[in-house]
Amino acid sequence: MPDVRKIHRKITVTGRVQGVGFRFSCRTMAQSLGIKGFVKNLYTGDVYIEAEGTEVQMKHFIEWCYKGPGYANVRDVIIDSGDVRGFKFFDITH
Repeated sequence: MPDVRKIHRKITVTGRVQGVGFRFSCRTMAQSLGIKGFVKNLYTGDVYIEAEGTEVQMKHFIEWCYKGPGYANVRDVIIDSGDVRGFKFFDITH
């Protein structure tokens, strides 16, 4: 039986990730995988994501974060664990 327990990840993506459609592509990818949470730009030029899903969903989502959309140039992806918050949607926040 597959493991359906949710995990929570706090993800910071660095590089050229603002002004390239990263947040919108991120939301599309998250929704297609069934990931819940949010994405937002940081004043540092990085993108911050909080995401919840199963281990398998999160693996695919994080793999995408290392690439991003076509015009992005991802330098690094920093991942921390957190407590599950029970997000209902995946939103772009400010």
